[in-house]
Amino acid sequence: MADRRLQVFHAVAKQLSFTKAAEILFMTQPAVTFQVKQLEEHFNTRLFDRGHGRITLTPAGEIVLAYAERILSLASEMDVRLAEMTGEIGGSLLVGASTTIADFMLPSILGEFKSAHPDVRPRLIVANSETIETRVAEHMLDIGFIESPSHQPNLETEVCCDDELQVICSPRFPLAKFKEIAPKQLVDYQYVSREPGSGTREFTDAYLRKAGIAAEQMNMVMEMGSPIALNGVVETGLGFAIASVGSVRKAQRLGDLIAIPLKPRLTRSLSMVYPKEKFRSRLVTTFVDFAAAKLKELSLK
Repeated sequence: MADRRLQVFHAVAKQLSFTKAAEILFMTQPAVTFQVKQLEEHFNTRLFDRGHGRITLTPAGEIVLAYAERILSLASEMDVRLAEMTGEIGGSLLVGASTTIADFMLPSILGEFKSAHPDVRPRLIVANSETIETRVAEHMLDIGFIESPSHQPNLETEVCCDDELQVICSPRFPLAKFKEIAPKQLVDYQYVSREPGSGTREFTDAYLRKAGIAAEQMNMVMEMGSPIALNGVVETGLGFAIASVGSVRKAQRLGDLIAIPLKPRLTRSLSMVYPKEKFRSRLVTTFVDFAAAKLKELSLK
């Protein structure tokens, strides 16, 4: 319902990049540039200063951004409220999740929710926790599921379940003989880590620092951008990793990986995040309750 030019401008203003805005909006960069140019012609003023490989908002652009956020939020709320007058739960549901949650927890939850509510059109965006937080804060997602504490002051956070991280390795790897492992034992072995920005990486680094182990003491041989890739590398016997027990259940059943608890245990909370000020539709509220209950069930298995 809202002016498409305003939606495109808002994405560019938030990302301060035509390229990144095009990726988020699933548009080509020339199409994004054309929409912004049309809006500038409509207002007869420049909204961005372009130069030296970067863009910044002009004073006029700052004013348009402030109004755009209010207009887009109200337009979204109007669409939802009118749709809910039918009494049915339906419409678009934009869900973001960090990779571990998206790969191993949410698919079955979204499938069950879709079966219970056929008129819902879920869309799952997968990225690391930091990226998901940013997109929720910028109102590009209805709700996000992250593995690390929220760093955004304008987001509400609800803890939905606990998740234990353990040492994972091939049954042939030297650490496989231990029943539990102290952090200081890990520095002697090759380590496969998640990438910076990952909730798993952030939480693991904080745990190791608390145990007196600096990042440079770890014999890191590789960084992986997804838990599936991480598991695949660890299965080869190259090194060990620290990962969610939920991400290795299938590999454990097949005998490809084993999981060994840390001493002291490393447990984190998985959280849902959504904007504090944003109107929450009945669809989002229903999904939040449904997903929270299902995640708690999974954490107990």
